[in-house]
Amino acid sequence: MVAALNSDLFARTVTDKINNALYRQVHSFRHKQLALLTRLVLIYARYQKPIQRSIVALICLALAERLHKMVRLVTSTTERKSTNSSNKGGASAAGTPRRGGAQLDKQFFDNLRRLVSIVVPGVASRECAMLAAHTVLLVFRTFLSVAVAALDGQIVSALVRLQGREFLWGIARWMGMAVPATLTNSLLTYLQSILAIKFRQNLTEHVHKKYLGGNTYYAVGNLDDRVRNADQLIAVDIRKFSESLAALYSNLAKPTLDALVYNVQLARSLGVESLFGIMVIIQASMAMMRALAPPFGQLVAQEQRLEGDFHFAHARLIEHAEEIALFRGHEAEKLTIVHRYTRLVRHVNRIVRLNVFYSMLEDFVVKYFWGAAGLVACAAPVFAKRLPGAAAAATAATASSGDLGSRTRDFITNRRLLLSGSDALGRMMYSYKEIVELAGYTERVTDLLTVLDDVVEGQYTKTKVGTAAALSEKSPAARGPDIVSQRGRVVESPDDVEFIGVPIVSPNGDMLVNSLSFHVTPGRHLLIVGPNGCGKSSMFRILGGLWPVYSGTVRKPSMRQIFYIPQRPYLPIGTLRDQLIYPDTVADMAARGTTDAQLLDILEVVQLRYVVEREGGWDAVKLWKDALSGGDKQRIAMARLFYHRPQYAIMDECTSAVSMDIERAMYTHATELGITLMTVSHRQSLWQYHNYILQYDGQGGYMFSKLDPERRIALVEEKQNIEQQLADIKDLEARLQDLEMQAAAY
Repeated sequence: MVAALNSDLFARTVTDKINNALYRQVHSFRHKQLALLTRLVLIYARYQKPIQRSIVALICLALAERLHKMVRLVTSTTERKSTNSSNKGGASAAGTPRRGGAQLDKQFFDNLRRLVSIVVPGVASRECAMLAAHTVLLVFRTFLSVAVAALDGQIVSALVRLQGREFLWGIARWMGMAVPATLTNSLLTYLQSILAIKFRQNLTEHVHKKYLGGNTYYAVGNLDDRVRNADQLIAVDIRKFSESLAALYSNLAKPTLDALVYNVQLARSLGVESLFGIMVIIQASMAMMRALAPPFGQLVAQEQRLEGDFHFAHARLIEHAEEIALFRGHEAEKLTIVHRYTRLVRHVNRIVRLNVFYSMLEDFVVKYFWGAAGLVACAAPVFAKRLPGAAAAATAATASSGDLGSRTRDFITNRRLLLSGSDALGRMMYSYKEIVELAGYTERVTDLLTVLDDVVEGQYTKTKVGTAAALSEKSPAARGPDIVSQRGRVVESPDDVEFIGVPIVSPNGDMLVNSLSFHVTPGRHLLIVGPNGCGKSSMFRILGGLWPVYSGTVRKPSMRQIFYIPQRPYLPIGTLRDQLIYPDTVADMAARGTTDAQLLDILEVVQLRYVVEREGGWDAVKLWKDALSGGDKQRIAMARLFYHRPQYAIMDECTSAVSMDIERAMYTHATELGITLMTVSHRQSLWQYHNYILQYDGQGGYMFSKLDPERRIALVEEKQNIEQQLADIKDLEARLQDLEMQAAAY
């Protein structure tokens, strides 16, 4: 028993000795740590000014290096621009190089600078004045926020000190600051909206000037295939770009200014060292956020393309609704529309899924991680006073904080500034996503402007198909020179039309006629015949300036002296009077001295006088393409020709829906007015109104000669009779063989 007690006492004694030794070691270690920390504080107190200056110099060097990289990125020349300039010599060049998607690189800054020069015309412009007013309001709101933060600290300090009068006075000042604060916020929202409207107005007017100038709108959709949905780009993408640019200026300038002012205030309150530590944490977390950020610019650009494809599918359905309904093609069209919509939905869902992860990470870093770092920075000066030697290291700001109220005031003010600064940096982080989205809109709008500039200069990029594609796959020596990259001459003549060695080439490079030559003078009415797809309408497109002259020479009068009447006439939006005088306006009609009574006489010629009373008068406005029948629309087009009375009229199967007696009256009246006719038609009844013929053989050849209508009709009738007789002979021979076989069987 005694032995057991001795053994237990010995064990306890050993344990106590071990615990005491460990406690002494831990206490010694903590004492050494505290001594080391105290030594570091004393060293810092001795060299505080040089350390602060070194930190400021390091920050300035880092900012200068970043600024230098940005300037070099924006101003340095790239291979892409030199490649573009070298490719501008050929119309069928590769065109605008396509990147993998919208990126924040030099190309983005070049594109943005190009668009900004359009939306903000100059320093003396109204837009620049609005930006200046916007900037002044942003600065005022920032300093107002600093004053509110200081007032917040004073109110809480008065509450802690139980100073009721100072507390009520602070509340009164708080309510007084609310008036300019709310007014400033409202004015900023108003200016941002007005800026977006002005940006869109300037950019849309600039695009309309190019797109609706000449035949650019036709060439963009028919001679160049780089832009498939110009309507969506003009109506939707320009609006989104303008709104994004106006919002980005506010969302980027305000937090940048806030961060700068708040950091200056915090540097005075907490010291440069605490601010430097916070900046290191923020820079590291921002680098991580940039590395993990999805490619929002590429995703937005792709989303807009898919939106355009979906919109285009519905537009085609509306445009060709009648043909689709007659063919009962609704199921096929539904498959196409659903397929494009499914692609759009999948892409949008992908963006949403990527946003979930990125938003979670962004909210955690910005709202909580940065907030915790700021609270630690605010509390550091308070707890640092408990360290040995801290009194020597305390700054003037912290040394003056003697009582609880002062410490509370400083803490609340610094905390408010830090939270506001953290919010400003958070908005800067959020603006990164807005910047890359802006990059997507910028790329699409700039691509449109690039295509418009190329088309205005006569440079087209078209995907080659058929024989042109087969030739392009051969070696340069085998396929010869590219005809599409060449250009001929267009000479304005006083009154004649002449083609001299002009090839008829489709936009995708198919050669329809190698070299076309003919000459038409006033009074030499030309009939054009040939099989489908041989180049009849293509020749008219070249004559009308829609297609370029790739080689040879075209002589023609001004376009006001050439009038085109297609098989399906175009009826604009407007009154019944507008249908006859298009493209003139009522003011142009009055300047010509034409009256409604004279228009009524023109309708009498085409036997359509009754339509004025039937449709409700000259000022009636309807959807005329639906209100008028096919024959009425063709007669309206002929009446339009008689109103303008040009030198030449291009008639492309324009009387296929009218009776022969009305057709005879219209052609007779056209010749009486001195209009030279160039007609595409297979009706023999029209031959008598022409004295020259241009006949295509469909194999790249043609014949141009005088036309004797009576002789040609006689030859055609004789040819038809012989063909009928030969067909009868073949039938008799077949019947004879059948009879011989039946006789042999019996």
